[in-house]
Amino acid sequence: MAGRFARSWNLMKASADVLRSDKSLLMFPLASSICCLIVAASFLIPIIAALVVSGDVAEHSRRMSAGGYVLMFLFYLAQYFVIIFFNTALAGAALARLRGEETSFGDGMAIARSRIVSIFGYALIAATVGLVLRALQERLGLIGRLVVGFLGLAWTVATFLVVPVLASQDVGPTEAISRSVELLKRTWGENIIGNAGIGVVFGLLMFVAIVVSALLVGGAFATQSMAAIIAAIVIVVVGLTMLGLVQASLQGIYAAALYRYAEDGEVGYGFDQAMLEQAFKPKK
Repeated sequence: MAGRFARSWNLMKASADVLRSDKSLLMFPLASSICCLIVAASFLIPIIAALVVSGDVAEHSRRMSAGGYVLMFLFYLAQYFVIIFFNTALAGAALARLRGEETSFGDGMAIARSRIVSIFGYALIAATVGLVLRALQERLGLIGRLVVGFLGLAWTVATFLVVPVLASQDVGPTEAISRSVELLKRTWGENIIGNAGIGVVFGLLMFVAIVVSALLVGGAFATQSMAAIIAAIVIVVVGLTMLGLVQASLQGIYAAALYRYAEDGEVGYGFDQAMLEQAFKPKK
């Protein structure tokens, strides 16, 4: 376990080296977050207002109607499109950086725009999968949650490299999914969950950040100073936001590096060949 954590930390540091060399990569998850908030507000505010006016909030919370599923599908589609679009832009810029090329926010956006049809198609597939899993979860209770958890995990593994595939190859969404599965099977698909550790490292960092944030805000409230309370809340919000942006950027860089290793057997700037080979061993 100690060796796995150390390797995960080294992989995260390698991704951080790439991020330090090009801080514009942080702009992609920032833009994605802002657009996701706009999409969420555009759906949720009118819906909540309509339910409050009609007085049917309790009625709609018990059972989702057919119209509710349609709205949820459209919401999923819009959110997935935004997320996949900016993740593709990030992957494209990260791949260029890993090849030693100069890149920028505009370059990444240009890559995503050139793949917009495939991105929409993949968002359509992802939204359908998400809606089906949600319906299973609602209708099957505890069993549904277990099934959704298993199927969701399988879907996550199968599509792990779809975004970098879309960023680097001019292929359709179904071909990108097939390519992702093929690459995972050929190299280290069976061990990806146990060894891909950036999420674990950032989970620990986020836990520490939440504890520190709680202490900071609690101390500010203890002073009964409005200025101290506002300052503490601003520091916590900015700190947690930055941590989330850094995590999203590192995960995008990490996925790009893994795709490059799986596709070409090469590693990019900051990544060590032996480290990737140990982290993602072929199935025996």
